[in-house]
Amino acid sequence: MRRFSKREAEEFYRRLSASRPIPQTELEFINPFTLLVAVVLSAQATDVGVNKATPALFALADTPAKMLALGEETVAGMVRTIGLYRTKARNIIALSRMLIEQHGGTVPRDREALETLPGVGRKTANVVLNVAFGEPTIAVDTHIFRVGNRTGLAPGKTPLEVEQGLERVTPAEYKQGAHHWLILHGRYICKARKPDCPVCVVADLCRYRAKTTPGEMPSELIRARAEPATAGPLTESAGGRGRGAEPVRTPRARRAPR
Repeated sequence: MRRFSKREAEEFYRRLSASRPIPQTELEFINPFTLLVAVVLSAQATDVGVNKATPALFALADTPAKMLALGEETVAGMVRTIGLYRTKARNIIALSRMLIEQHGGTVPRDREALETLPGVGRKTANVVLNVAFGEPTIAVDTHIFRVGNRTGLAPGKTPLEVEQGLERVTPAEYKQGAHHWLILHGRYICKARKPDCPVCVVADLCRYRAKTTPGEMPSELIRARAEPATAGPLTESAGGRGRGAEPVRTPRARRAPR
């Protein structure tokens, strides 16, 4: 597979950034702590599912001390709709205790410190560093792993190899938003079973040989895309999931009040 040139990589990101001008996580949160909790809960779960479970939890506990006061059983009950909820509730209580005892109740802006917290690995640490603290980190989940390999942008056998490849090929001006552009592209366009190549903004740059064609797409989707309303560039809106490469809603990250 031919490697991306510097110019091709820059054009790749330019197009993704143009299609989604505001790169944001789809997880809803209030502050760095609630972001950390949301990312821990999102492991092997969807952001949509996490966002349904966390508003009530965060209304009661938006700090480590408040979360610890709730206790493991209460937290588990509030997130029971999320997969592996008991293990995740246990980790949330444990990391809340560690944040209080070792970091003065605040989320550390340090990868090594973050990775010592229960339930927090490299991917979670990268998300927190990027979203909460504005670090140009690239967290590689299943979507980004797929996009990196399928497109040829940053092929690798492990998430770390893909992350390191993305670090090398991603232009500096796009590193801050790279994680969001790539994950949203993988989630809604470059999907696992059948990528929506006919509407992909980087299809001509992509190295994937088995690209789908309009003839392979559902007739309902083809008709919808033929309408004038969908002729413009990709945008994020509250689209449904049943029509292939649906536009996605603009994520709303709830920030802590000043």
